Amino acid sequence: MKKTILFFAAASMIAVTSCKKKGCTDPMASNYNTEAEKDDGSCTYPEDESIVNVNTNITTNTTWTSDKVYVLGGRIAVEAGAELTIEAGTIIKGEAGTGPNATALLIARGAKLYANGTADAPIIFTSIADEIMPGGKVSPNLDPSLNGLWGGLIVLGNAPISAANDAMQIEGIPASDINGLYGGSDATDNSGSITYVSIRHGGANIGEGNEINGITFGGVGNGTVVNNVEVVANQDDGIEFFGGTVNVTNAVVWNAGDDAIDTDQGWSGTLDNFIVVNPGDECFELDGPEGATSGIHTITNGTTYAGNAQGLVDLDDNSALYFSNQYFFGVQDGQTFDQLPTADGFLEASNFEVTLPAGGVLTNFFVDGSDAFTTEVAEGANTTGADASVLTGWTWAGLSGNLAGF
Repeated sequence: MKKTILFFAAASMIAVTSCKKKGCTDPMASNYNTEAEKDDGSCTYPEDESIVNVNTNITTNTTWTSDKVYVLGGRIAVEAGAELTIEAGTIIKGEAGTGPNATALLIARGAKLYANGTADAPIIFTSIADEIMPGGKVSPNLDPSLNGLWGGLIVLGNAPISAANDAMQIEGIPASDINGLYGGSDATDNSGSITYVSIRHGGANIGEGNEINGITFGGVGNGTVVNNVEVVANQDDGIEFFGGTVNVTNAVVWNAGDDAIDTDQGWSGTLDNFIVVNPGDECFELDGPEGATSGIHTITNGTTYAGNAQGLVDLDDNSALYFSNQYFFGVQDGQTFDQLPTADGFLEASNFEVTLPAGGVLTNFFVDGSDAFTTEVAEGANTTGADASVLTGWTWAGLSGNLAGF
């Protein structure tokens, strides 16, 4: 049985469609109109014109529209000089793959991503196994704890990093791919804008202990706009910052397999108004700079449900940050704020509140003097933390009721 396939290519996108011969029934149903139609090979069948397979890097300005579902067939880079615009309500799905075949959307240094959804029409990145279609916000078939089904979103820029070299290769991308380089000297570098974007079921493993984060920011500058983002069920970290100066406002990380929020290499931006729900390792892993260049970041107005996390906050001796207005609940025995930085680091912390398990003692959870800026409160009596109202109406976490009481 032959199929007539017409290929239409636009920039780096390949859409597969076909037409159907008049009077010819669906060949998959095995009820052809005549034996002639069955035997002459002329029957064709209509494929879904709303599916666009993306199999090559994007090298020219390209727009993905909300009436289509875009399927990433591998690691797709928007290369330097190109811009990718994604319309509100668009759904992007990643094929399954591990190792060098792990799928991801990578925004290289010098490229731009304009992914601007709305609360009514968020942009959703998910797995090919997800049956969600345009207009949907919640997966009809995948559990929100299922992870590692594809890669994730990687945004790289030319802002400063504290590392041995000005340009480093981002984790999760093979060294052979030069689109994986990040870092530079432009603190105001602009990689575009990312608003009302939900990223789900990612974190594919490309090697032992080397997975892709839900959102990776590598050397991204503060000319980049990032607000209202969600990461659900990523096998590795939820959001990780490798240096740079980018600021993020209004974020949810739900069911991260590793750390919810991870900072490295002297990131010096701000994370403001965010919610963490049930990470697999640390709620926060806040590492100090790795080279001579330093940077101090700000984390403020956050609510964390610790759940099954291994720990609350993991700092290095040289971690450097302002950390304020945090509320922790769902805390379990063994979860701790593990240490304060030494003279090599910097921590200015204030207005922490926590609801402890019955019989819990504050100094057993907030150790090494961190109890000095932490107050125990009854659940729901907190006066610090996130404003969840801006996140409940459009995120999967909010629509499923998992932000109730935040």
